[in-house]
Amino acid sequence: MCRVLSVIIPASNEAEYIGACLGALFASDPVPGGAEAVVVANGCQDATAEVARGFAGQAAASGWGLVVLDLAEGGKIGALNAGDAAAQGAARAYLDADVRVSGPLMAALAGVLARPDPVYATGTAVVPRAQSRVTRAYARFWQRLPFARSIAPGYGLFAVNAAGRARWGAFPAIISDDTWVRLQFTPAERVQVAPSYLWPMIEGFGALVRVRRRQDRGVAEIAARWPGLLACEGKAPLGARRLLGLAVADPTGFATYAAVSLAVRLKRGSASWTRGR
Repeated sequence: MCRVLSVIIPASNEAEYIGACLGALFASDPVPGGAEAVVVANGCQDATAEVARGFAGQAAASGWGLVVLDLAEGGKIGALNAGDAAAQGAARAYLDADVRVSGPLMAALAGVLARPDPVYATGTAVVPRAQSRVTRAYARFWQRLPFARSIAPGYGLFAVNAAGRARWGAFPAIISDDTWVRLQFTPAERVQVAPSYLWPMIEGFGALVRVRRRQDRGVAEIAARWPGLLACEGKAPLGARRLLGLAVADPTGFATYAAVSLAVRLKRGSASWTRGR
């Protein structure tokens, strides 16, 4: 059955999270024209694929299609390309396996994607309360920075229509695929709809450092390989005065964010995929 929207979910050792992700997706409001979820388990050493297949009944009852691929080799880029190859929808959404969408979100995205000109769309991210104090402080400060407050930043979930997806072929071998896709579109081509999704931030200082290091390397890679894309960033400059204001308003958050930033500069490590943000 041909469907309008395909939601591609790369998942590596996500058995703990994929159930909540799919449960929320299949409880969504109906998507006009139909939708499918394509879960791409890759390099898993847990029951990610089995858990995902267990949602076949709920998917069917909700009018969703469900495809579960189980790849022996790990790697997010390979999973994204495999998911794209299996997907039938002209519009594509790319969803992290630990994200939970709200009921109206997918239908809202499908609505803004139903246009002939290229468009990139996402929902309104909500960072749930973290368990650790350090992540709560970091997340509180991070959410006030220009990127998090820009239009349609797309972390954890982004979607494109057929004309937008035509802007690139296969995903290249790249660290920051989500940033790379977002920068294929000008700020005027990016849309943020009001319905929300829950985007958990990784727990603990060491994990925050690893993820931040990977983010920084991903941006540096794009700047080196595709320097012209940076013109599409569109976020407001931070500036010393604004940074000072944020620090005064939240000194604990600022100190935590600064400590993570310093640790990233002082330590070297792998740029391989790491859970969370």
